[in-house]
Amino acid sequence: MSTTANWSPGPRIYNLFPLLAGPLPQWTAHLERARRLGFDWVFINSFHYAGYSGSLYSIKDYYTIDPRLVDATAGPPLGQLEQMMQTAQQLGLKLMMDLVINHTAFDSILVTEHPAWYKRGKDGKPLRPTAKEGESQVTWGDLAEIDNANSPDRDNLWQYWVKLATYYAALGFSGFRCDAAYKIPTALWQFLFRQVKQSHPETSFFAESLGCPFAEILQLARSGFDFIFNSAKWWDFVEPWYLDQHRQTAPLVPSVSFPESHDTERLATELKGDQAAVKLRYVFSTLFSTGVMMPIGFEYGFRRRLDVVETRPEDWESSQWDLSEFITVVNRLKASQRVFNEEGPIESVDTGNPKVCALLKWSRDRSERALIVLNTDQRQTQPCQLARMGHVFTGTTKVEDVSLEGRLQHTPDFQLASLKPSGVHVIYAR
Repeated sequence: MSTTANWSPGPRIYNLFPLLAGPLPQWTAHLERARRLGFDWVFINSFHYAGYSGSLYSIKDYYTIDPRLVDATAGPPLGQLEQMMQTAQQLGLKLMMDLVINHTAFDSILVTEHPAWYKRGKDGKPLRPTAKEGESQVTWGDLAEIDNANSPDRDNLWQYWVKLATYYAALGFSGFRCDAAYKIPTALWQFLFRQVKQSHPETSFFAESLGCPFAEILQLARSGFDFIFNSAKWWDFVEPWYLDQHRQTAPLVPSVSFPESHDTERLATELKGDQAAVKLRYVFSTLFSTGVMMPIGFEYGFRRRLDVVETRPEDWESSQWDLSEFITVVNRLKASQRVFNEEGPIESVDTGNPKVCALLKWSRDRSERALIVLNTDQRQTQPCQLARMGHVFTGTTKVEDVSLEGRLQHTPDFQLASLKPSGVHVIYAR
């Protein structure tokens, strides 16, 4: 364990997708598994009463639990939610929920009760939110967009969001994943954080940034969030954009990586069932950033994409593999050293082989460092030149190979090393 003081582990988040988990009384097994795997947070996608489309992110009533998540024989819905939260607390898990304030369902009760809160077109009807996906523009017909910036009733609108977040913080939620965070005015976020933390100072706010242009990511990073989800999932280990992005955001806000999410294809599908490549992505995501998030089913190699409308408990798949022990070890390694829990400087190190990516990661105070070496070739063993990397350990008093599946194999003269396909090695030093 690191002896350096004044640091705490970053969030290790298990994403419990409610439509796959089923009614609330059935969540205990998933919470227990998350804890066994070494996670200390559980993120639960929106569990509120959905509107006409049935999408978890098309919310009709923020204060009612979606009927699909309620066991009709197990008592009042709120009681079922509170019992689940009590179980999580007993397991030592913090809970995070979605905070969706950019839009509601088009048939939300708020459309009728507070019509001035919505953006409206020339015909007077509420506008549907849009976003750019690649070269195309996507419109969500089941949603109505909130006018958080210019509503004539803005003060009451903003207070509604404060009361909503405060209500769930009082129930016991320790964090909020702020959906479509870049679409919300910075001033609203700052107002919300300030108001909620007056009564619940330990509450954490996580900025979801999927689809966010880079200039707006920087704005998000400056907005006062406790954490921001980053783009590590899409990095190819070659192009410089991701390390450039990290250099700019790291001084502003700690980030959370993820190998896949409910918004993406399953990694087991993308990588055609290559277990070693999936494991490489998990190690990279876990050790690169302050925090990490993994969705339910990743540990078993699930291939079917999670769907915010259609997924049901019956979609639970047969295990392709069981990475539980591996994930537990990776999570334990992350929690053990400061360097894996901070947004310290990261630089690329030349290995003499373009298929072998080496990253030197520092703790913020430069007291610790780690060399993370990844073979991005899924098919062939690749060599790398250790002599080119020796300088990264200059001035250290302790160097330890903490690789997860065997130590780095090298020649007797320490000049060359070899990495198996999708091999990952981690050298820790201080």
